[in-house]
Amino acid sequence: MTKHLSLAALVIALALPGQALAKAGDVQFKIFATYVAPDGKISKVKTDRIGLPAGTQAGADDNVTPTVAIESFVSDAVSLETIAGVTQHDVNGRGAIDGATLVSDAKIVPATLTIKYHFGKDGGVRPYIGAGPSYFIFIDEKPGATTRALGATRQKMGDKLGAALQAGIVIPVNDSGLALSLDAKRYFLSPTATWYAGTTEVLKTRHRLDPWVISAGVAFRF
Repeated sequence: MTKHLSLAALVIALALPGQALAKAGDVQFKIFATYVAPDGKISKVKTDRIGLPAGTQAGADDNVTPTVAIESFVSDAVSLETIAGVTQHDVNGRGAIDGATLVSDAKIVPATLTIKYHFGKDGGVRPYIGAGPSYFIFIDEKPGATTRALGATRQKMGDKLGAALQAGIVIPVNDSGLALSLDAKRYFLSPTATWYAGTTEVLKTRHRLDPWVISAGVAFRF
């Protein structure tokens, strides 16, 4: 996945001259198809009353989902952007429990606000970099088939504050504000997952989620 950021850095270095895409006060609305590739590796087992075997590991599956972004330019080169979307994932066992299903249908709302710097201020093509805080909200997650078979009746992923790095490019299509947009984000966060049997906590793990979020779509400037 690092090749995406390397490509973005190359584009930044080769920014083309031309007409400016945005100016202070402009608002840009983006519609994306977004590929979400989380890690999900267990970094710590905090409670284990079900007897996980040595070498237990986990990973979350990938997903493609629609997302939207709203961006406000505070200067010709600096903007604030927030995204909206919901992505759904299962967490499956690896290593000693390869093939086990641990979490089913965890829906994530990755509330994110980034501040972005745009290069090529006179360029029709606008590469950018950005960073900012994120807050991952988990909704409607359930224990997987394996953890249910071991007695878990309920599962909860803890909402978590994290951070995001961002790089991308906006390519104009016409003079009316329509453009193509490519965007890559890397999130960094470590949520906690807890399984319960009734009201009793039977398993609690911390996970290094750290997803890559790669988006492609169209942008409209107002």
